[in-house]
Amino acid sequence: MDSAEHNQDAGDVVGWRVRARGLVQGVGFRPTVWQLATELGLEGDVINDGSGVLIQLWGTEPLLETFFTRLQKDHPPLARIDTLAIEPLHLPSPHTGFVIGKSTSGAIETSIVPDAATCPDCLRETMDPHDRRHGYPFTNCTHCGPRLSIIKALPYDRSATSMADFEMCPKCRAEYEDPANRRFHAQPNACPDCGPQVTLLDASGEPLAIASGDTVLSQCATLLKGGSIVAIKGIGGFHLACDATNEEAVNRLRERKRRYGKPFALMAKSVEVIGIYCEVDAKARAILEGKEAPILLLDRRVDAPPLPDAIAPGLNRLGFMVPYTPLHHVLLNLLDHPLVMTSGNLSHNPQITDNEQALKDLSSLADAFLIHDRDIVNRLDDSVVQMVGGEIQVIRRARGYAPEPLLLPKGFEEAPTIFAAGAEIKNSFCLLRKGEALVSHHIGDMENPSVQSDYRQVVRLYTSIREFEPQVVARDMHEGYFASRVGLELASLWQREAMAVQHHHAHVAAVMAEHQLPLDHAPVLGVVFDGLGAGDDGKMWGGEFLLADYRGFQQLGHIDSIPMPGGDRCSVEPWRNSFAHLQQALGWDHVATAYPGLEFVRWMSEQPIRQLATMMERGLNAPLASSTGRLFDAVAGVLGICRERQLYEGEAATRLQVLAENRALDTVPLSAYPFDTESDGDRQVILWKRMWMELLDDLASDTSHSDIAIKFHQTLIRATTEVIVRLTETHQFKTIVLSGGVFQNHLLLKGVSSKLQSEGFEVLSPRFYPANDGGISLGQVVICAARALAEQ
Repeated sequence: MDSAEHNQDAGDVVGWRVRARGLVQGVGFRPTVWQLATELGLEGDVINDGSGVLIQLWGTEPLLETFFTRLQKDHPPLARIDTLAIEPLHLPSPHTGFVIGKSTSGAIETSIVPDAATCPDCLRETMDPHDRRHGYPFTNCTHCGPRLSIIKALPYDRSATSMADFEMCPKCRAEYEDPANRRFHAQPNACPDCGPQVTLLDASGEPLAIASGDTVLSQCATLLKGGSIVAIKGIGGFHLACDATNEEAVNRLRERKRRYGKPFALMAKSVEVIGIYCEVDAKARAILEGKEAPILLLDRRVDAPPLPDAIAPGLNRLGFMVPYTPLHHVLLNLLDHPLVMTSGNLSHNPQITDNEQALKDLSSLADAFLIHDRDIVNRLDDSVVQMVGGEIQVIRRARGYAPEPLLLPKGFEEAPTIFAAGAEIKNSFCLLRKGEALVSHHIGDMENPSVQSDYRQVVRLYTSIREFEPQVVARDMHEGYFASRVGLELASLWQREAMAVQHHHAHVAAVMAEHQLPLDHAPVLGVVFDGLGAGDDGKMWGGEFLLADYRGFQQLGHIDSIPMPGGDRCSVEPWRNSFAHLQQALGWDHVATAYPGLEFVRWMSEQPIRQLATMMERGLNAPLASSTGRLFDAVAGVLGICRERQLYEGEAATRLQVLAENRALDTVPLSAYPFDTESDGDRQVILWKRMWMELLDDLASDTSHSDIAIKFHQTLIRATTEVIVRLTETHQFKTIVLSGGVFQNHLLLKGVSSKLQSEGFEVLSPRFYPANDGGISLGQVVICAARALAEQ
């Protein structure tokens, strides 16, 4: 039906003002509005402003209602409409048709859209030899391409991005100004004639000669095929790449980067290629090919061609992603094999984003550099996810997911403006305004000065872009955390209150908020298993059962608190935890006498265990901790897994999980080890003495390490569920929240979840906000908000 036919509809012409809030800028929302309004024969205009998108419409009421319904259903793929508010307009239309107006400034309430993987239309153009963008590494439109990585300010216009220096050619300008074109106001719009360009340099920074008929990317592919390590500048930072099937190149990359254990990420040109190496079902394909295009952890195929052991030493899963920019698509299309694509940085430092810095810092790591001249404003790591029970679980929330905001559940609408500083490891921070929580992208581990500097810079960026000044600052209870100290500094700068939030309570509250439990929801039982967090009793916690709502919590139970001789060294050296657990449960002298033939006992006798025993006895640098992470380390150390030192956080627990998974493939079930519980006042405490006795008996009788590993997992699953069922005798709760970094162990998460569900509980776990400390800031924000609302 054309506009003339629409105008014949019965009814008087009325005016509506429609306010759209959510992810509605930089995603093609205005041209969608224009196309729909024009099709329906409506008059009016649409603009971007500080609050989102403002639409003024005139037409008959049935047509306006049709517009409203279709806009909600047919909005652009990257858009997310949180609210569409309508109010009447009593003025006549200033237009004879429908127009797209200029953006206006004002208080910034709209959000930044995450960077998105190349859409099918842009990919088709990039690969089409007859298209003017054939082979162009920066092809994009409003449905894909960079957003957060290039933005400097809001509203999201080209002048506020790192594309401001690239003046569009007449053809690109025509696309940009045509509301019917999918590149209408696509701020990074460009082509080979006017946009960013790639350059190939040698390790000294000199341009490499390109053979006749070759392109920069084809020459780069030749280098990779020949075994070279190439530093590639992508959308959010540099990667170090090499042929994943070339063992010598992979080993050389590990040696140069001094990254000796942590697995490398891989990129393959298609899901079909990934399927050669890993098990890929329909859900996995949808994740890999989605607009986020994360690294997905996948089980290796038993019949897969061999890959170098150095890619993922000792692990049975590989982290694969597909190309998510035209640059990656063109390059990988020239290669038959997957590439290692690991972050381009010196060990423990942030990913490098600047060309000059890359040439300076990576020249000893890379044989060549593939760079481009579009500045990366905001560093973005690749997101990492896994599948647990058919559901996605985000492990690192970065490119593709962040900083998409979370509309908080019912009851938080009037919450004050809050800044939450996050935690020490896998840090993110969070801004809360008008019932919407914006969790930053993954920043990293705060003990590194370079990451600390990056944290401060990103906080300045987010707060300045959003013109954000909080009424309250939330921080972790642990005042030694760098993020907590910065939180106190910012509270002083802004002259605001700084509210301390208990670490594990924040874990629980984050999951409640993600799953949209309302502010007045009845208390849930939170089970939080992680490494360490400061408790409210002066001890370190990490294996907690908390009866919690948004405002507060009560600790109902925990795993046994064990000294950590050497303090933080226990997080790196598993043998210390093995000794501490056995000393407390059985006494080391008994262990040495009862099991003198065990390799573990002989090895331990050569360590300074008497010194550790004295530290534990006198409480000298041996803080008590109910840490599930250290329990995993203790078991791993006894089995000889990373006994002396972990090369990366969680290595011992991950390898222990691999052992258990190898046994779990067998159909013959194994029983759990025994354990005990005791009451400590109002708390249930899980004790491991009998577990350790039988575990050592198994070790002495040459029971396979895989059997011991799966029995340990089953013991923790059984102990967790039994304590929860016992707590229902004295406390009321129907919903269980499972969180903390240890619940990234999918054997544990699936095992506990299934048993609790069979008991009739509702079980919630993190999905799009990490179970590890990357989700802490979201919990801090909602706890702080709930307490502030209670005081109003």
